[in-house]
Amino acid sequence: MWREIWLICRKDLTIERRARVTLIQIVPTVLLILVVFAFAFDANPSLLGAGAGGLFWVAVLFGAVLGAKRSFDIEAEGGNLDALRLGGLSPAAILWGKAMALAVQMAVVAVFTAAGLVVLFSVTVTDWLLLVTAAVCGTAAFAICGCLYGAMTVGLRSADTLLPLLLIPVAAPVLLAGTRAFDVALGTSADQGWSWTALLAVVLITYVAVGWAAAGPLLEDA
Repeated sequence: MWREIWLICRKDLTIERRARVTLIQIVPTVLLILVVFAFAFDANPSLLGAGAGGLFWVAVLFGAVLGAKRSFDIEAEGGNLDALRLGGLSPAAILWGKAMALAVQMAVVAVFTAAGLVVLFSVTVTDWLLLVTAAVCGTAAFAICGCLYGAMTVGLRSADTLLPLLLIPVAAPVLLAGTRAFDVALGTSADQGWSWTALLAVVLITYVAVGWAAAGPLLEDA
């Protein structure tokens, strides 16, 4: 199983390394979102600092939607998904391999987004461990959700609009907990940051359990 997961992950990352869609298209789009909000807040330092945590997660979620859509568009072209299944790869390995590759791409998006916040919003990190832990849990959760709903909508004509419509409500707990944890890590809130990070971990574990149970039916019917 793990060998199959790694094969799918390496395939997707090789395609991404050659196409560089994350760096050339998704990252600039996410950074433009930050620039737009910076102008919308009229360069008000207090507003920029207060909204930095939430904007980080909104931007990463937007990147996850784009990344998940492209991840399964690649498999839909030319019947690649059917070829993977006929090649003996288990549906769970396909799903988790793609989720792992998407998580790596989202980590890249998260790093550039955080850098954009530092430059545009002049934020200061007061708890790096909390920040990194919350970011890892949240981006992994986005990747798993993105792959689950990407598999559900692959091949549908309305996938472009249906995927974000399905994904965003399910990702709401990650947005909420991640924003609260980031507010504490950035020093804009005195809340219990690790409690929110624990909630992120619980949400991630829940998504993993749902993914293991749903992988087979989703990809068999895709």
